[in-house]
Amino acid sequence: MTDRVRVAVVCFNSASVLPGLLHSLPAACAGVDWELVVADNASGDDSLAVVASRAPGAQVVRMGRNAGYAAGINAAAGLPGDFGALLAINPDVRLEPGAVGRMLAALDEPGTGIVVPRLDGADGRLVPTLRRRPTVLRALGEALLGGERSGRFAPLGEVVTDPRAYRSARVADWASGAVMLVSAACLAATGAWDESLLLYSEETEFALRAADTGFRLRYVPAARGVHIGGDAHRSPMLWSLLTVNRVRLFARRHGPVRSAAFRGAVVANEALRALAGRRTSRAALAALLRPSRRLTSLPPAPAAAGAGPGGRDRPAGTGGGVVR
Repeated sequence: MTDRVRVAVVCFNSASVLPGLLHSLPAACAGVDWELVVADNASGDDSLAVVASRAPGAQVVRMGRNAGYAAGINAAAGLPGDFGALLAINPDVRLEPGAVGRMLAALDEPGTGIVVPRLDGADGRLVPTLRRRPTVLRALGEALLGGERSGRFAPLGEVVTDPRAYRSARVADWASGAVMLVSAACLAATGAWDESLLLYSEETEFALRAADTGFRLRYVPAARGVHIGGDAHRSPMLWSLLTVNRVRLFARRHGPVRSAAFRGAVVANEALRALAGRRTSRAALAALLRPSRRLTSLPPAPAAAGAGPGGRDRPAGTGGGVVR
């Protein structure tokens, strides 16, 4: 098997953020044999022109529609040619020099199939990207305590929020999909990413399924990057999709009793925050209680698309990105 890394960027209306990522990749991949693939979800802006001018050697996959993040990753992975690892990355990420080499070295740790770096926001603050396996108790803890407080206690929160947990390398149940290095062996054993989830929970589903086949996810703080996104909490459409997909994925992996309890805890969470005036939670609550309000496909690019984060970050017309 080759040591080559295939860098897969999934974009949608990403012209404003792609230059930063493309500029960072050569230094981030220093000492690594790598190739770049851009899967474009029918962007309505100059995303492809940016790729052509700044990364003329990249392979471009024209998806023909806004197919979602998982579909873009699968398309990039399915191109001819051998690679030892696939780096799935959002267009609004900037990796620091040497980051990919450090992540690639971590794949040599026994049992490791997925590696993720430390990510900071544009303001320099840590982005809490590590996650614990979803459980009913954790969903209830988040509803009653809030994500920040519950995340400091492993039994009560899914998001790992304690900054001390990010200081050293560790194994996690799953992590944000904004940057994921997946070994070819893990990809072959786990199978394709689940395209039915469109956006959100597809990285959860893949990481948990990889664990089912014996591959662990490893966090490597020595590999670092910056993630600009983060608007899911401000976009009712994105937050609804994120919330519904959490419930859908849990139901796929558990029996009806636990799935009903998990859904009830998530409904309680959104209801409490909707009563407090959060409009994103009002939209999520409506989608949970009324299936007709759920998004079943991603909208196409508008006729006059504005620039914005792509891939998993911004379906057309939502006006927001997401921290993965």
